[in-house]
Amino acid sequence: AQTTIFINNEWHTSLKGKTFQTFNPATGVKICEVEEADKADVDKAVKAARAASQRGSPWRRMDVSSRGRLLHKLADLMERDRALLATMETIDTGKPFLHSFFIDLDGSIKTLRYYAGWADKIHGKTMPVDDTFMCFTRHEPVGVCGAIIPWNFPLLMFMWKVAPALCCGNTVVIKPAEQTPLTALHVGSLIKEAGFPPGVVNIVPGFGPTAGAAIASHMGIDKVAFTGSTEVGQLIKEAAAKSNLKRVTLELGGKNPCIVFADSDLQLAVEETQKGAFFNQGQCCTAASRVFVEEQVYEEFVRRSVESAKSIVIGDPLDPRTSHGPQIDQKQFDKILELIDSGKKEGAKLECGGVAMEDTGLYIQPTVFSHVKDHMRIAKEEVRDPNSDLWSVL
Repeated sequence: AQTTIFINNEWHTSLKGKTFQTFNPATGVKICEVEEADKADVDKAVKAARAASQRGSPWRRMDVSSRGRLLHKLADLMERDRALLATMETIDTGKPFLHSFFIDLDGSIKTLRYYAGWADKIHGKTMPVDDTFMCFTRHEPVGVCGAIIPWNFPLLMFMWKVAPALCCGNTVVIKPAEQTPLTALHVGSLIKEAGFPPGVVNIVPGFGPTAGAAIASHMGIDKVAFTGSTEVGQLIKEAAAKSNLKRVTLELGGKNPCIVFADSDLQLAVEETQKGAFFNQGQCCTAASRVFVEEQVYEEFVRRSVESAKSIVIGDPLDPRTSHGPQIDQKQFDKILELIDSGKKEGAKLECGGVAMEDTGLYIQPTVFSHVKDHMRIAKEEVRDPNSDLWSVL
C-alpha cells in the first residue's frame, strides 16, 4: 500500500518529516505508518492543483469526452483491483469484507461511471432576447476544490467528492480521514495509471486541525466540500467565509427517525429498522437510531427487535460469515460505551447488548434500548453507534 502524500502525480514525504499510525480496529494491531500532511504540504498540493486548473494546461485543454474516458478508465482499474481495495478497506475500517466488496466498491465504481457519462453533457443555454442583444450561459469549472472526507465510507466518500469535481473540469486537493487513509492513497496510484495529468488530484493524509483547517482556510482553494460532524462543519464554514469566501458544501450529522405503524408488516419493519440502526456498525450519518412504534404493537416489536439483534453475527471482518465488525477507533469506542451508560442511568431499559466484547478489538454488541424518552442523551446525540432506541407512541 502507498503510505506517502500524493501531489502532482508523485509521491512525497511530509515536509516536516512527520508520520502517523493507522490501526486495524478488529485486532488493535498497527497496519503501517503514513506520511502526515501539514499546512506546508497542503500549500504544495494547492499550488499543483492551481497550475493544473489554469487555461492552457493539459487538463483544461482536454476535451470533455476525454475527461469522461479517463473516469471510465479509473473505474476499470478499480474493477481490476476490486478485491485488493475491498481488503484494504476492511482492514483499515473494520467493516465486513462482503460489505466492502459488494457495497462500497460497487458504489464507488458506479459513481465514477455515472459522472463519466455526464462529462460531455454539461451544457449552457441560449435565450432569445429582443433587438441586437445575445444572451447565453456557459458552465465553467469552479477551479481548485478542497475535500475533507470521513472514516465511515472512505472509498465511497472519496468518489462522491472527486468524481463530480473531475467531471466538471475542476482539480482537487482531498484529505482522507486519519483513521482510514489507505484506499484513498491506492486510488492515487490508479489515477496516475489511468492517465490523469499531474496536479489534477492531490491526496494529503493528515489531521483535521492541521491539514483540514489548511484546506478550509486556503486562499488558493475555490470550493470546499466536507462530510462529517455538525460541529466541524460549522468551523469549516466559518474558515471558508473568513478566508476568500469560498463556496461550501456540507453533509453533516443527523439523528434519524423511523416510524412503525400498527398495521405494518411487523417482521419486515424489524428487519429494516435494524438494518438502518446496525449497518456499518451504526456508523452512518443516515443511521436510523430512533424508532417510534405505535403503542398497540410496541411490546411485540421490542421482543422481535431483541431477537433479531442477538442473531447478528459479530466477528472477524475478513470472515464472510461476519455481518458486524468493530467500531473505528478507541475514541469512538469509549464514546459509545459512555453514551450507553448514560442511557441506563437516565432510565431507558437496556434490552440487549450495550457491552464491549471480551475478545481483542473494538467490538460492541448491537444494542437495543426500550422506553426511551426525548430528554435522554441517547435520544438526542449522534454518536454513530450500533444502537437502536425504541419509543412507544400513541
